[in-house]
Amino acid sequence: MTLETQSLPLLREALDRLSAGFADLPAADPDLDLDRLRAVLLETAERLHDNYPYQHPLYAGQMLKPPHPVARLAYTLALWINPNNHALDGGRASSAMEKEAVAELAALFGWQTHLGHLTGGGTLANLEALWVAGQLHPGAPILASAQAHYTHSRISGVLGLPFESIPVDGQARLDLAALETRLQQGAVGTVVATLGTTATGSVDPLPGLLDLQARYGFRIHVDAAYGGYFRLVDNLGDEARAAFDRLDAVDSIVVDPHKHGLQPYGCGCILFRDPSVGRLYQHESPYTYFTSAELHLGEISLECSRPGAAAVALWATQRLFPLARGGSFAADLGKARAAACDLHDRLAGDDRFLTAFAPELDIVIWGPRAESASAISALSRQIFSAAAAENLHLAVVSLPRELLQPSWPEIAWDQAQVTCLRSCLMKPDHLAWIEVIWQILDRVTKQVLAKA
Repeated sequence: MTLETQSLPLLREALDRLSAGFADLPAADPDLDLDRLRAVLLETAERLHDNYPYQHPLYAGQMLKPPHPVARLAYTLALWINPNNHALDGGRASSAMEKEAVAELAALFGWQTHLGHLTGGGTLANLEALWVAGQLHPGAPILASAQAHYTHSRISGVLGLPFESIPVDGQARLDLAALETRLQQGAVGTVVATLGTTATGSVDPLPGLLDLQARYGFRIHVDAAYGGYFRLVDNLGDEARAAFDRLDAVDSIVVDPHKHGLQPYGCGCILFRDPSVGRLYQHESPYTYFTSAELHLGEISLECSRPGAAAVALWATQRLFPLARGGSFAADLGKARAAACDLHDRLAGDDRFLTAFAPELDIVIWGPRAESASAISALSRQIFSAAAAENLHLAVVSLPRELLQPSWPEIAWDQAQVTCLRSCLMKPDHLAWIEVIWQILDRVTKQVLAKA
C-alpha cells in the first residue's frame, strides 16, 4: 500500500492562494541549498520506515488513527506562516479559526455558551480541568474509576490535590454503589467520568452519576478524550447512548480531535460549561496582550505558545465534515463501532476465545481460552507476535483478576493480572476489512494453539 499523495497538487494551489495575500511585500526569498535539503529529507524518509503501518486497516492495535488529508494539508499550509495561538498578534486568523472550531465542539455536546480552547493533547486538557476544580474546591479530593486514565492520579499529584480510585463494575465502568459509599464520607470536590476508557473503551454511567451529584454536590468532569465524538453515532447501546445524551449537564469536558477527530498530533480540547471560570486564568502580560481589547486565547489557557496550525487543521476538517448526526463523519464513526461489534461477535461465538463484555465503542478485548491466567497471558503474547508477522497488528492489555473473574469463573487465577488481546478499530475501513482480519487471526491462533 502506498501512502496517499493524490492530494499534494492541492497544497501547491493553496500555497499560491496564500502567497497572493502577501503580494504587496518586497521579496525576501530564503537562500536554500536544495541539494542538501533533498538529501536530508530522503534520509528522513528512510528513517521513518521503522514504523508500524498505522495508516493501514491491518493496523488494528493502539489508538492511532491517520489524519484526514484535509487536516494534513491545512496544517502544512499554515506552517508557511507558523502562527502562534497565544496572543492575537501571533495568530489573528488562526485564533479566530480556533474559536470557531472549539465552538462547534461545544455545540456537539449541547453547549451554546462555554469557555474552551485547544491544547497539546488530552493530558494538558485534563490538567486544566482539574486545575480549575482545585481552584474552586481547594484541597478537595479528585475521584475517578480504577479504569480511568492514569494521568488523573498523576495530574492530581502535580496540583497537590488528593486523588482516590473507585472500583469498577463488571463492564469496567465506574461502580456507582462504591462511589456512593465514598461520597457518604463527605469532602469530595470532583468526580471524573470517563466516556471511553483507554483500556476497554467502557462508558461510565453518567446519568446515575448526575443523580448522585444532585444529592451530594460535587463537580463532574468528563474525560471523553477518546470517546467524545461518539455522541454523533446512531448505533450505540442503550446505556452508552444515555450517557452521551447527558453530556450537556456536566461541568467540564475533554475531547481529543487527534483521536477520532481526524487530526494530527497533538490536538486536545478542554471545554467548561460555565464561562465565568475564565476569571481563574487572569494574569498580567503587558508585553503580550496589547494589540486588541478582544480576549486573547492565552488569557484562558495554562499553556503559552500553541500551534495555530492545529487550529487551522481542525477548522478545515470541520468545514469538510460538519459535526452533525446523520452526516458523513458520524457515519464513518458508526462504521468503526460496527466493525468492533462484528469482531466481538465472531470471538464470542468461537470456543477458542474468551470474551468478557461487548464493546461500548470501538475497542474489543479478548483472550485465548486456557486453564489459567498465566497460560492466557502467554498465549496472548504469542498470538500478538504471530499476527504481527503476518502484518496484522494488534495490541495487548493487562487487566486485573477482579474485573474478569466474574466472566471467567472456570479460570485458575494463578496471578493477579491477565494479559489479553486488544484491538482499537478506529478506521471506517476496518468494517470492510473485518473478514481479512478474522482470517489472519483464525490462522495464527490455530498455529499458536497447535504448538501449545
